[in-house]
Amino acid sequence: MVKYDKLYHRSRFYWFWRTIILWIGYSLGFLVIDYFSVGLTIDTWETAFVVAGVVGILNALLWPLLSRILLPFMVLTVGIGSLLINGALIWLASNFVDGVTIEGAALILTPLAMAAISTLLNAIVTIDDNAAWYRSIRDNVKKMDKDNIKDTVGVIFMEIDGLSKNILVEAVERGDMPTLKRWIDEGSHKVTGWETDLSSQTSASQAGLLHGNNEDIVAFRWVEKENDNKLRVSTGLNDAPVIEKRISNGKGLLSINGASRSNLFSGDANDVIFTFSQLKNIGRFYNKAWKYVFSNPTNFSRIVTLVLWDALLDYNSQMIHQIRNIQPRIFRGLFFPFIRAGANVFLREITTLALIGDILKGQVDVNYVTYLGYDEIAHHSGIRDDDAFYALRTLDKHFNRVEMAAALAHRDFKLVVHSDHGQTNGATFKQRYGNSLEDLVRNLLPGAQIFADMSPSTGDHFQDAFTAPVDRFNGFFKEKTKDVNNYIKRYNISKPPDKTPEKDFNVTVLASGNLGLVYLTDYESRLKYEQINKLYPDLIPGLAKHEGIGFILVNSIEHGALVIGNDGTYYLEDDSIEGVNPLANFSPNAAKHLKRTNNFKYTPDVLVNSFYDPEKNEVAAFEELVGSHGGLGGEQSFPFILHPVEWDLGDDLVGAEKVHQSFKAEISKIYKQ
Repeated sequence: MVKYDKLYHRSRFYWFWRTIILWIGYSLGFLVIDYFSVGLTIDTWETAFVVAGVVGILNALLWPLLSRILLPFMVLTVGIGSLLINGALIWLASNFVDGVTIEGAALILTPLAMAAISTLLNAIVTIDDNAAWYRSIRDNVKKMDKDNIKDTVGVIFMEIDGLSKNILVEAVERGDMPTLKRWIDEGSHKVTGWETDLSSQTSASQAGLLHGNNEDIVAFRWVEKENDNKLRVSTGLNDAPVIEKRISNGKGLLSINGASRSNLFSGDANDVIFTFSQLKNIGRFYNKAWKYVFSNPTNFSRIVTLVLWDALLDYNSQMIHQIRNIQPRIFRGLFFPFIRAGANVFLREITTLALIGDILKGQVDVNYVTYLGYDEIAHHSGIRDDDAFYALRTLDKHFNRVEMAAALAHRDFKLVVHSDHGQTNGATFKQRYGNSLEDLVRNLLPGAQIFADMSPSTGDHFQDAFTAPVDRFNGFFKEKTKDVNNYIKRYNISKPPDKTPEKDFNVTVLASGNLGLVYLTDYESRLKYEQINKLYPDLIPGLAKHEGIGFILVNSIEHGALVIGNDGTYYLEDDSIEGVNPLANFSPNAAKHLKRTNNFKYTPDVLVNSFYDPEKNEVAAFEELVGSHGGLGGEQSFPFILHPVEWDLGDDLVGAEKVHQSFKAEISKIYKQ
């Protein structure tokens, strides 16, 4: 690891001039806010200079006490409270300095302006941000009580959502991730690839990685016929806790003194921050680990400034993509830049600050955090777009800061960087053929009453927490299914039904990247291949022979699991192929994945996977996303683990549950559990 004392040592002269430059910048900031007449008035530039100094002194004297006392308020207001407190301190300063008043919107806008100016000055005069980070971490280390810090080695898992092994290697070779490159070059770490399950998306992967169990998680969203055709969504505020309860045995990766930060599931940790399965529990949302996030009065203001800057970068990116006619391209919309910034900046900054606080405190044995930005950006810009590599460059700086904290802490740590899945590029199914999967099914089932959810499954990123579409849909879906409940019960599908259902039967079509799910919800259990062919003779051949479909999976009464393509059928039970192998372009483990998924409780009547073009390395997502994941085909199924060289993870890492076992084995060696 780097010798940080030597790398980031700066003279007192350096810190003096850094302070002067920022002081002048803050003074100018006060004058700019005054110019716009939003509630701050300052009579002279000398007054601005004085009040900037007084605010700095008040922050140094009062912020440590205020942040400790008002920490719950700042956390439960998701940081807005810290802006209010900053505004209150500026108001207090105005009472000590003649010629300055502040009120109204200025109480919020002024702290933001100060943070924006600080960020701008850092960029213009190349004030070393990492040197400032180093100094802050070093000073905090000195305050820690060594007697309360454990002397065993801690383990930190840092997940990059959606980054394939191939893209990682490219980013390292391009120089976008110098911190990770140094770890590899120094010989402290090595890269090991692994293969996801069929469902190459976060809920299936994190369930396996954190809990060692992802059974029955067939996709990002699915229908539970046995539960009144309930639509289960991985990031539903009501659904995520249910899913975790199903997969957990209480012995997850973080069950013994672990901490979960910005994850979908908790890994059975008691110490959680921004863990989706626990978001409904307000009591667990507040956690003293937030202390380091708000330990500096400018932290949250700086985060908000960076969020706004990242949003502007996306507006610029949209314009560039349009001008250069970059393809494939999707419409991102007016509000997407703020969703991107929430994932790429807000959660990233909070996650790193909380993690550094954990490291310095030295009490957590195993920490697992997720960084969401790359996945969100790659979905909308493309997996090799400049936007995506920009996200990795900024993220690498955070790995450097985590390494810095681990090097300075009074406890040793093992650092692991890994991903839960990758992504595969390609124009969407609708862009290629003019119709969505829903449209295709509708054409094959004339007169069907179809509900479809083809919205992008980027809820890996907490978007659902703010928009809550799941709750709205649940109400709609219950109304639609209520009228057919009695009808459904009339059908016993243990044998092929004798008659065709009424004309207004229900069909639900869902998308999870390039994986589609077709549920025939008039029936209380999964229909067999023979039953589907009798009831809806156009459905299976119409799907299987479409040029955008790679294969479909159905379950046969006579043959068991069948994978059907345009020119051939794969009989999974006896591993035989009739005609052309429909899995020829996919992973050698594809048959194994499909056979396992066929036995899941919530597998749809017809599981649909788009084609994969190995020459172009493209799939066709059923959602409107450029980079996608969720099914089989290409890099989406091949994430990575960058781990200490002494860790022996094995050579055959297929499936998230297998990776969980390897992680647990290495942790057990450290703690001799």
